[in-house]
Amino acid sequence: MNDLAIELKGVSKRYPYFALDNIHLEVPRGQIMGLIGPNGAGKSTTIRILLGLVRQERGEVRVLGHRMPSEQVAAKWDIGFASDDMGLYEGMTLAWHMNFVRSIYPNWDAPYAQLLLKRFGLRAEQKIKGLSHGQRVKSTLLLVLARRPRLLVLDEPTTGLDPVARHEVLRELTAVMTDEGRSVLFSSHNTQDVEQISDRITFIDRGRIIDSLDKEAYLDRWRRLRLELLPGAVLPFLPGIIGIRQEGRLAVATANAFAADMANAYESAGVRVKSVEAMTLEEIFVANVERSREEVEV
Repeated sequence: MNDLAIELKGVSKRYPYFALDNIHLEVPRGQIMGLIGPNGAGKSTTIRILLGLVRQERGEVRVLGHRMPSEQVAAKWDIGFASDDMGLYEGMTLAWHMNFVRSIYPNWDAPYAQLLLKRFGLRAEQKIKGLSHGQRVKSTLLLVLARRPRLLVLDEPTTGLDPVARHEVLRELTAVMTDEGRSVLFSSHNTQDVEQISDRITFIDRGRIIDSLDKEAYLDRWRRLRLELLPGAVLPFLPGIIGIRQEGRLAVATANAFAADMANAYESAGVRVKSVEAMTLEEIFVANVERSREEVEV
C-alpha cells in the first residue's frame, strides 16, 4: 500500500507569465506538510493541479492513491478543501449549509459539527451574510472538518484572521491529527502558522521547490554566527555556510548545516565567534529564497 497521501513527480504547468517547473512533492499519510511561499510563488497552482482542477502539462500526480486528474471523482470523496475566499450562499444559514453537505457526504459527523460550532463560537441559525470574515472562514472549516476527510488541503486558511481566531483554527487542525490516518497540506505565506502545526516544511518560490525537510531538522541545522575578525584575519570558506555579510571587521554568517566544529575552525583562522543564534522559520525561509534567486541569476 502506498504510504503517501500526495505524490507529485516532475509536475510542470506553463502560463503566459508564470511557470510551475518540475515540482516534486510528497506528503506522507498522517503528517501535516506546510507549503510556504510568497504570493505568486505557485502554491495555489500546485493545489489546483493536485485537486484535478488544472491539468498538468508534464509529470504525474497521485492523491490518496488515485491518479489525477483522471481519477479525481474517486479521490475527492476523501479530500476536504478550504481557502480564505471560498464562497458560501449569502442568504442561507450555516445550518442550511451543514444539512446540504451532510446530504452529500455519508461520513458527516453530526456530533463533531456541533462541537465545532461551540469551539468556533458560531450560531447555526445565523445567515452567512451577517458573518464577519473570521466567522466565514471558521464556517468553511467546520463544513470541511465535519466530513472527516482523510486528506485536508488548506490554501491560506488563516489569512485575515485576528489572533484569537487564528489560534482557534490552528488548535482544531492540530486536534484533527490525533487520528494518524489523516493528512494535511497547509499552504501559507505565514511562517508562524505553519511552524506551529507542521511536521514537514516545503519552500516554494517562482514556481520551483527550493527545499523540503522535516521542521525540526530545519530548526536544528540553521544557525546565524556573529563574527569579529582579528587584525590581518581573512574569513575562511567553511562547508555548510551559505551566506556571509561583512562590514569592516564584523560579519554575520548563515549556516544551513551547522556543526559545533565551525566555531573552532573560525577561531583557528583568527575570527572570533561572538555568538551562535538559532533562526526562526521565517528567517530560514527568507535565506532559502535569497540563495535560490542568487543561484538562478548567476
